[in-house]
Amino acid sequence: MRPPSKTQKISSTGGSSTARSVTKGPLNLYFSQKSTQKGGFEKGGGIDETKKILRERAVSAFAIWMYDVGLPFNCVNHKSFDKFIEAVGQHGPGMKPPTFHEVRVTHLKKEVDKVEKIVDEHKVQWTKFGCSIMMDKWTARNGKMIINILVNSPIGSVFLGSVDASNESTDSTKMYKLFESTIERIGPENVVQIVTDNASENVKAGSMMMGAYPHIYWTPCAAHCINFIFGDIFKVKPYASVFKKAIRIHSYISQRPLLLNLMRKFTKERNLVKPAKTRFETAFLILRAMYIQRKNLRTLVLSTEWNSSKFAKETLGKEVVNLIISVHFWNDVVRALTVCGPLTKVLPLVDGEKKPPMGYIYEAMDRAKKAIAHGFRGVKKQYEKVYEIIDARWSEQLHRPLHAAGHVLNPGLYYKAQEEGTLAKTLWTEYIACVEKLVHIQQYKMH
Repeated sequence: MRPPSKTQKISSTGGSSTARSVTKGPLNLYFSQKSTQKGGFEKGGGIDETKKILRERAVSAFAIWMYDVGLPFNCVNHKSFDKFIEAVGQHGPGMKPPTFHEVRVTHLKKEVDKVEKIVDEHKVQWTKFGCSIMMDKWTARNGKMIINILVNSPIGSVFLGSVDASNESTDSTKMYKLFESTIERIGPENVVQIVTDNASENVKAGSMMMGAYPHIYWTPCAAHCINFIFGDIFKVKPYASVFKKAIRIHSYISQRPLLLNLMRKFTKERNLVKPAKTRFETAFLILRAMYIQRKNLRTLVLSTEWNSSKFAKETLGKEVVNLIISVHFWNDVVRALTVCGPLTKVLPLVDGEKKPPMGYIYEAMDRAKKAIAHGFRGVKKQYEKVYEIIDARWSEQLHRPLHAAGHVLNPGLYYKAQEEGTLAKTLWTEYIACVEKLVHIQQYKMH
């Protein structure tokens, strides 16, 4: 008698019966042979159901690990996390977790080497096209004052390092020394400009730096300048009072949970605030949100719920009601939005990273001023004070040869201005001044 073939099995009575050949794969390692023989996943939903159960198990295990170590929830949104999951899936069952030494030493060194290679690629661009040094001063949660140093070139920005300035004052002399050490580290022949905020010590240090390095510009941060414009506008009538009134209304409502919930009932769950990068931009967004909800706010303070509540009897509550039903207040709100709206649109341009803003600042500010004049229907008396504020900051801080050169070298803006005859002579003067500096850079490199 011949032995049974591989596709047969011995029956309990001693006979044989033909059985289907099953090819084992990675998924079989997760389930016992017994459950498979009973038909479990093969009969009830197939491979899709199996994958669903496996994924649920994996996600649960990962989530528990996240909770144990205190990882932020948004870590799963990082692109590198997708690559990690894909790599684990490609390895399959039986993968051993990384060791402490591997993540702390082995792979950390590899990543450092990768970053250094990326920086070397940027250094090639610095030598070929020049670069901008950017310094950003900020205060950490622990109270320390940190100055971040970044270098920007056509292929992007690189974090060069940071300086802890907590234990010493950052006067103009010390800021100049920081400028000088950074320039020498990169190479004076590779630096086109240093960009900082408009603090007085930076202004003085920038002037000292341009004296020592005639071919390098000091350029004030455009976003910081625009925030100064906002600050100056908020100091004059009627804009100063209307923003204070708007903040008073918002503070009164937001600090009282019962009133906040009552307001949401009338605004269809809409809030009056959307945090922004600066307090001036946040104030503008509050004002705009209030204007959008003005009818609902009026309905709120004239409703039975309001009149029967304790808020209607409070002195501050009565002031809020008077403001919300005041036609004069809402007229001032419209004026403030007409002025600040166009300027707010410039901020994402100069403070974003999607495209270099240097070649667009002139045009953006010009469009903002035209939008303001159009909003007041060309009545100069209503916007001339705002123009004075904008022009004062523009002439003193933002009016730079590099910005003029960027405008002239922007083909879309240049040819449009040529056709319309709006290309100012001052732009050409500043453009030529910029070219002269570039010639000095080439001479510097040759020596």
